Amino acid sequence: MSDSPDELTPEQRRARGLAKMSEVYGWEVSDGPGKHFATTVDHLFADIWSRPELSVRDRRLLLLGALTAQNLHDVSEIQVSAALRNGELTEEQLREIAIFLCHYTGWAAGTKFDSVVGKVVADEQKKAAAAASPEK
Repeated sequence: MSDSPDELTPEQRRARGLAKMSEVYGWEVSDGPGKHFATTVDHLFADIWSRPELSVRDRRLLLLGALTAQNLHDVSEIQVSAALRNGELTEEQLREIAIFLCHYTGWAAGTKFDSVVGKVVADEQKKAAAAASPEK
C-alpha cells in the first residue's frame, strides 16, 4: 500500500485507517457506520495518524497534553490505557507527564490527569490479576 493518501482507493484508505486505529488503541477495531466514523477512520487514522514524521507514541504524548489542557480527562483514560497496553509509556513516565502538565495546563488539570493515570493503572492491574488467576 502506498504511503501517499492521495494514491489510495477508498477501500485501501479504510483498511489503512482501521489498521492504524487498531494499532493506536491496542484492540481490533471493526468497520462502523456513519459519516463521523468514516471521517475518523478515513482521514484521522488513515491520513493523520499514519504520517511518518511522528511515531504513535509522539502523537499520543501530544494528544495527552492537549486533552489535559482542555480538561477532557474521560478521553485521557482511553489514551492512557492504550499507551500502557501498547508499551509506549510506563506508569512512572505517565506520572512524570502529569507533573510536567501541572506547570503548563494548570495545577488542577495536571493533578486530575495524575488521578486518571492512577485509576487506569489500578484497572489494568485488576484485569491482569483476573486474567492470571484460575477460574473458580
